[in-house]
Amino acid sequence: MSPRSRVILDRAELAAIVQRLGAAVEADHPDGVVLIGVLKGALVFLADLVRAVQHVEVLVDFLAISRYAPNSGRVRIVQDVQLELGGRDVVLVEDLIDTGLTCAYLLQHVQGLGARRVEVCTMLDRPGRRIVPITPRYIGATIADDAFVLGVGLHHHDRYRNLPIVLEADRSALDNDADAFTAWYGSAARSSSERPDFAMGAGGTLAE
Repeated sequence: MSPRSRVILDRAELAAIVQRLGAAVEADHPDGVVLIGVLKGALVFLADLVRAVQHVEVLVDFLAISRYAPNSGRVRIVQDVQLELGGRDVVLVEDLIDTGLTCAYLLQHVQGLGARRVEVCTMLDRPGRRIVPITPRYIGATIADDAFVLGVGLHHHDRYRNLPIVLEADRSALDNDADAFTAWYGSAARSSSERPDFAMGAGGTLAE
């Protein structure tokens, strides 16, 4: 039996999310904004988002952090922001916010660099697992507490980041076989009837 998986955000839905969030960021920051992507996960989403903000000046920078102990919130910044943030509006861009521990740490760090205003934009939010009470201003979609997701920067041991869709996958299957969902490579552009059989599980797009 093929491992279970399903598309929760397809290309069209992701494009609509990016356009919606880009318009909101633009409306909130008429004097321009600095978008700071959290590497590596936010890179793909950020690349789409920055192109959706078309009528105000946008500067782009990155933060990279080390791995941390689960649920500890303890991280080490291994690549810091290079731009001068003093007096600027900043949006911290994430792929997924879970417990909020890392996001809270990064918010405090960026605020400490002198930003005038700091907001958070996340492609996916999982509020049911929140430990720190953070509410991102810009949210693409909300996912279930137990959903393990791949694609658009989300990964399993650095694989599957380049899938152009967000896929909910069986993590135990990946732990047993890292190639469990490689059939999705090249299939994301096909119609649903042509996609791998294991993509046809119940469910569909999550509410935005």
